[in-house]
Amino acid sequence: MRVNITVNGRPYEADDVWEGESLLYVLRERMGLPGSKNACEQGECGSCTVRLDGVPVCACLVAAGQAEGREVVTVEGLADHARQRSAHAAEAAGAVCPGEPEEGHPGEPGAAHSVGPDADAPVGPGAARHVEPGARPAEPETAHLGKPEAGHPVGPEAVPPRPPGPSHPGPSHPGPSHPGPSRPGHVAPLAPVQQAFIDAGAVQCGFCTPGLLVAADELLERTPDPSDADIREALSGNLCRCTGYEKILDAVRLAAARTGKAV
Repeated sequence: MRVNITVNGRPYEADDVWEGESLLYVLRERMGLPGSKNACEQGECGSCTVRLDGVPVCACLVAAGQAEGREVVTVEGLADHARQRSAHAAEAAGAVCPGEPEEGHPGEPGAAHSVGPDADAPVGPGAARHVEPGARPAEPETAHLGKPEAGHPVGPEAVPPRPPGPSHPGPSHPGPSHPGPSRPGHVAPLAPVQQAFIDAGAVQCGFCTPGLLVAADELLERTPDPSDADIREALSGNLCRCTGYEKILDAVRLAAARTGKAV
């Protein structure tokens, strides 16, 4: 079956999805987003936590077909999600957030993006394709050389690379001046909660970290000034075998203190 999902603000289409295939498998193996970890596959550890229409879920327990037409945010999209949230908060307050891309600029979902080869992009017949709104149907890959690989944006919105000039050779990976929505191979500035985990020393082996980050970010969006009880409740579905949890709690407290009502 074919599944259409908006992941981190970008529409994707995956073909030949098996009826029992999990959202976690589609994200990791078809869309090239390995941040969500595959551990227990029983919804017990929380390492595969993503947000499905804003709600934290274990992606290993969600059938890919259940995500049809819905929005997913993974750990790769937290930075973009946090920036958009800050921009919306500033807009609601009637202020302009310094450094935030304005509406219609390449940093906003739906704006034009340049394309280039991504080493982590999935390839092959089962790979998901990124679909730009209003894009023309993709031509067969054999139609011409230089066709973007599976998982890349296609259509008129894709910006062709600029040919090298005599004194200014063109970059091998052309891109917009503003960061766009997360995609395989794209590195965006960290979200506040991600930076707090680093500063508080809450990351050790890192296997549980993606799920903890997604759950903590959702908590801070919902409860900007959480109590310790709020933090423990929000992270109760995420298991960690390294840190003893204290530094994880410190990281969430630090992120809340830094962002306050703006989260």
